[in-house]
Amino acid sequence: MIKVLVVDDSPLIRKLLTEILTQADDITVVGVAEDPYEARDKIKQLNPDVLTLDIEMPKMNGISFLKNLMRLRPMPVIMISTLTQQGSPVTLEALELGAVDFIAKPSVNVAKELNDYMEVVHQKVRAAYRARLRPFKAADQGGASGVVSKYEHFLPGRILAVGASTGGTEAIKEVLIRMPANCPPIVVTQHIPPVFSTSFALRMDRSCTISVKEAADGDVLKPGTAYIAPGDKHLKVMRKGSQFVCVLDNGEPVNRHKPAVDVLFASLIDCNPKNVSAVLLTGMGSDGARGLLALKNAGAITYAQDEKTSVVWGMPRAAHELGAASSLVPLHHVAETLLASAAKP
Repeated sequence: MIKVLVVDDSPLIRKLLTEILTQADDITVVGVAEDPYEARDKIKQLNPDVLTLDIEMPKMNGISFLKNLMRLRPMPVIMISTLTQQGSPVTLEALELGAVDFIAKPSVNVAKELNDYMEVVHQKVRAAYRARLRPFKAADQGGASGVVSKYEHFLPGRILAVGASTGGTEAIKEVLIRMPANCPPIVVTQHIPPVFSTSFALRMDRSCTISVKEAADGDVLKPGTAYIAPGDKHLKVMRKGSQFVCVLDNGEPVNRHKPAVDVLFASLIDCNPKNVSAVLLTGMGSDGARGLLALKNAGAITYAQDEKTSVVWGMPRAAHELGAASSLVPLHHVAETLLASAAKP
């Protein structure tokens, strides 16, 4: 049984989350706490496997508590977040500090979509339980660092493609901060809600040497720029004359995701795939694995993140088992590997 401690100042939310979590045969709620001080005591008493943590609480906010927790007693934490413009930056900061994932704060009328919400919560708790925790580090204050470029020129027409899910915001950052200003264009699909993708792109742009933006329909792919799929649209790449452009697709979810990595990878098959280098990073499930295999079969250079450096080795594992990745790469070598594949000899 996966032992969960629910930390939230709202009695209603504590009750809702407890009822939702205990519907799973393999999850039990060992306790609840209404503030971080009570949570600290109950962690010692109950030794939970996973913590759900509200961001806004009295006495000490969730970010301050998370910072102390990940430094002194690291454990899998899922943030309970409001999916709003105000909630997104602080949730991304929590992921930066070491939280494994986040889920939307349940609403009082959650019954309308209860089954879907319940399944998401159960999956994320299971993934957090199995997750590989990252070492604690203070939240980034901006400023580029760690560029690995030793290449002066890249082959014309190259495109780099990245897909990720759970643990992906920090994994993508680890890749993008190492990219030089002259790198080939990069297209990114990360499973993330609307609004959050905007905040994520802005956060990455502040941290990187390259430009990072949320992809807009018709954006022409340019060197030194990364394009991140919006949280409610599929991102595709299409050829337009001699250029490649971003195309946003409002179609149905694929693999239960929108944006979906498979959609991005599939679109690149029509974009001279021999000029594409693609990587599948940490994430729960298998989205992107079949798309990566199709790219490889079409002549693209393909990689997947290795198990040791993945927070959740689900998507990369699925790709590896399909034979979709030419090699498994540690996260800290992904940027260099992609650049080497695109560099002029």
